[in-house]
Amino acid sequence: MIPLCDVKQQYLSLKAEIDAAMQAVAAAGNYILGPNVKALEREVAAFCGCDHGVGVANGTDALHLALRALDIGPGDEVITTPFTFIATTEAIGLVGATPVFVDIDPFTFNIDPERIEPAITSRTKAILPVHLYGQPCDMDPIMALARHHELYVVEDCAQAIGATYRGQPVGSFGDAGCLSFFPSKNLGCFGDGGMVVTNTARVYERVEVLRRHGGRVKYYHEELGLNSRLDELQAAILRIKLRHIETWIGLRRRHAYFYNRLLVSQVNVQRPHELSSQGPVVPLFELPQAERIQKAVYHQYTVQLTDRDRVAQQLTAAGVGNAIYYPVPLHRQKVHFGLGLAEGNFPCAERASRMCLSLPMFPELTEEQQSQVMEAFSACWDVQEACRSA
Repeated sequence: MIPLCDVKQQYLSLKAEIDAAMQAVAAAGNYILGPNVKALEREVAAFCGCDHGVGVANGTDALHLALRALDIGPGDEVITTPFTFIATTEAIGLVGATPVFVDIDPFTFNIDPERIEPAITSRTKAILPVHLYGQPCDMDPIMALARHHELYVVEDCAQAIGATYRGQPVGSFGDAGCLSFFPSKNLGCFGDGGMVVTNTARVYERVEVLRRHGGRVKYYHEELGLNSRLDELQAAILRIKLRHIETWIGLRRRHAYFYNRLLVSQVNVQRPHELSSQGPVVPLFELPQAERIQKAVYHQYTVQLTDRDRVAQQLTAAGVGNAIYYPVPLHRQKVHFGLGLAEGNFPCAERASRMCLSLPMFPELTEEQQSQVMEAFSACWDVQEACRSA
């Protein structure tokens, strides 16, 4: 069996360091907002090109608290993508605001900047781009629109820590960047965890208060907050892993290029695209570095293909892990039926939900495993042709 993601291998490669760090935390007895949390906040913020970081309980809380820190609430609208995990709009709803969807770019899967401006109204307060699958959004036009219309930008970087756009890390463009440390993420802990990174002191100070029940001083509370603190034990683990993340990103990119080369002959498969000065392109090795305007980190390696469900079933039967991120776009989820949106409103997102399939992707993946994945993948069409001939 070739898993979609194997988090145990990463632990085993760092076992001595991680075990020692966990024992040190246990022995110190400082379990809540201790020295590892404070150090990790500084280190992750610096890695993301930001001045401040606030560790919180999970990535959803990071989004929720970032929106609250910007005073986004009832009556406000937040423009975002319908093709992402529910946490994005969950956070918008939790502050009482309304998500306003615009369709995605069919090649990068990210929000299409050209569709944002027509969706802006007098109630629009923010744009919430999601760097899906580790592919940075096209941030220049998004930021230009935000400045022109005086809107906040909150970046959902849950799948994209370490990704860059024109050499600048995601999370550092807008008013806040929101990270998830869920175990399968590119920087994952042993449970839930998240962080808000920002270059705005006001956002940092507000999130820091909100995560501690809305108070600066213990037992003195200024507003209703949350109990949303990153665990000291998880912070100690993440500090060790952060030292290796650039190496792991390099391996993920190498795996993506390897898949791309093996899939060149599959005309019925759309490979992942990266943004370049010429628009979306398939990132082959021969593409000059000067033409790239993004560095994707491949949290997932996701292709688009017809007859996706059949292929997924056959891969599973062949022992190849795979997943569908995401089978139902958010505007067609029951929780958002009240928005009055229908099938056909966002055709690119709907097409992606029908055709996307993610293949095994993790740093420790070997070329031999990838070749086996591709053999099983190619066999899906061989089986189909054999059935037709019969």
